[in-house]
Amino acid sequence: MKIAAIVPMRHSSERVPGKNYRDFAGKPLYHRVVEALLACDKISQVVIDTDSPVILEDAAKAFPSVKLLERPEHLRAGEIPMNDVLLNTISQVDADFYLQTHSTNPLLSAASVKKGVEMFLENYPIHDSLFSVTRLQTRLWDQLARAINHNPNILLRTQDLPPVYEENSCLYIFSKEILERKHNRIGDRPLMLEIPREEAQDIDEEIDFQIAEYLFKAREGML
Repeated sequence: MKIAAIVPMRHSSERVPGKNYRDFAGKPLYHRVVEALLACDKISQVVIDTDSPVILEDAAKAFPSVKLLERPEHLRAGEIPMNDVLLNTISQVDADFYLQTHSTNPLLSAASVKKGVEMFLENYPIHDSLFSVTRLQTRLWDQLARAINHNPNILLRTQDLPPVYEENSCLYIFSKEILERKHNRIGDRPLMLEIPREEAQDIDEEIDFQIAEYLFKAREGML
C-alpha cells in the first residue's frame, strides 16, 4: 500500500510568530516532524503543503525527496477548514491512503507513526481510518456540572477510573474516498491509536513552544 504523509503549514502564525520555521533545538521546527516521517519505512512519500516562501526554499534544500506543494491563494486564510486544504492536496498526490500530521507536534516519533500505519493496515477494511488519541484518567465534568466519566458518590482513585480519550490531532490516516464523501479525516469505523502524552505535546502558545523544546532536548540528551 502506498502511504503519503502530508504536513500542511501556514507561513503566518498569530500567537507564535513564524513558529513553523522558528529554531527549535537547533533546527527549524517543521524539520522535526518531517525527519520522523522520513525515518518511517512505512511512508512512501512525504508531502509539504504550504504558502510559506521560507519553508518552500528551505525544504527544497534540506529535504530533496519531499514533494512540495504551494498552497493556492484561496486556501491561505487562517479560517479555512483543514479538510478543504487537504482535499486540494490529495488531488495532486496519488496514494492508497494518506497520513496527515502537523509541524507543531515535534515530539511525534517515527516509532509511533510506524505503529499507527501497521495498526491501520492490519485492521483495514474492518476499520476504515485511524486517528491518534491521548488517554485521560481524571474526573471530567460538563458545563452543567454533570459528571462525565465517574460517579461522584463513589470516590475512585483516578488511576482506577475508566479511561476516556482526547483526539490530539497528531496523526490521521484516511482514504481519498472518506475525505471526499464525509469532508472529514475520520471515517465510519475509525481506529484510535493511543500515543504517549509527551509525543502529543502541541504548540499553540509561546509557553507550549518552550515546554516542547525542553521535552525534546531532554529526550534527545541535549540538556
